[in-house]
Amino acid sequence: MIGTWQALVIDCDDPDELAGFYERLLGMVRIDNDPDWVSIGDAPDRPAIAFQAVTPYVPPQWPGHVHPQQAHIDVRVKDLDLAETEVLALGATATGEGTKTFRVYLDPQQHPFCLVSW
Repeated sequence: MIGTWQALVIDCDDPDELAGFYERLLGMVRIDNDPDWVSIGDAPDRPAIAFQAVTPYVPPQWPGHVHPQQAHIDVRVKDLDLAETEVLALGATATGEGTKTFRVYLDPQQHPFCLVSW
């Protein structure tokens, strides 16, 4: 092994806003909180999801390849219908894409993510 996982870093316009969305979605806590870099995780010594400000920020477009997603987060849930109601209340947008085991949404800055249940 060469190293260990530190963080998944997501480019965005407003790190504070996007970190807040994922804190509520995943039940994580804020680890770092700077104007251009915010990270969240299970605990301060655990791997994190980090959000970094980039200028100019060009959000991914789902679906499409002009501004592709590059990567996305899958969130495992017990009940897709209940979880959908909750993520929409947090500010997510439903894309209408998915199957009986997953659904695709956009976070407040247009990054796609999935709710999955199997």
